[in-house]
Amino acid sequence: MRGWWQEIAGLVLPAACGGCGVPRTPLCEGCARELYGSAARRARPVPTLPGLPEVFASAPYADAVRAVLLAHKERGALGLARPLGIALAGAVRAVVPRTAEGPVLLVPVPSARRAVRARGQDATRRMALAAAAELRRTGCQARLLPVLRQRREVADQSALTAPERAANMAGALVVAPGAGRLLTGARTVLVDDLMTTGATLAEASRALRAASEERFSGLIPPRAAVVAVPPMSFEINRN
Repeated sequence: MRGWWQEIAGLVLPAACGGCGVPRTPLCEGCARELYGSAARRARPVPTLPGLPEVFASAPYADAVRAVLLAHKERGALGLARPLGIALAGAVRAVVPRTAEGPVLLVPVPSARRAVRARGQDATRRMALAAAAELRRTGCQARLLPVLRQRREVADQSALTAPERAANMAGALVVAPGAGRLLTGARTVLVDDLMTTGATLAEASRALRAASEERFSGLIPPRAAVVAVPPMSFEINRN
């Protein structure tokens, strides 16, 4: 019993920092600064795929940030969901105008069904829930709206080029039946952990727009917020 409990506790409360491995903390101060210590910035991959919404990211995908994202997604370090949610909330704040009124709907990009089965969790949705809670804590009317669904299975994108990823994702997502009405007049922010080529966010944005057009729901054009992007995707790094 003792060994079983220690194994489970190690997943929820890691014995070492998810970023650098320092013991007795899920995330040390230094790695936390790398993850959400700077203001979120506008990001745009090159080439930029058609239909990609405006995207803001909190951190470069490198070093400690990369390690934290992989620990949460691939190794089930659930205790990292909250710091990742704080980072994602920072990107959402950059996306939503300070003068905006009304609710902000966080629409997570759905994870592949086979990945959820393999991992036993939807890491993106867990992180988005933490981001919504952090936004509400600071006065933003945010809530999670997981309305996107996979219409079909897609291939693993890790080895695909940008055009191949766009082809792989084309038409792969759809808004759940009857959910289009929930988007009416709302400020919708697509959320994900990582943007590389932007193919998934472009397809998610297309699916939301298609649901709006079908219902004439007056969807405010969606924007996107992510935790991390490759360093050269930040617009400031290319000026």
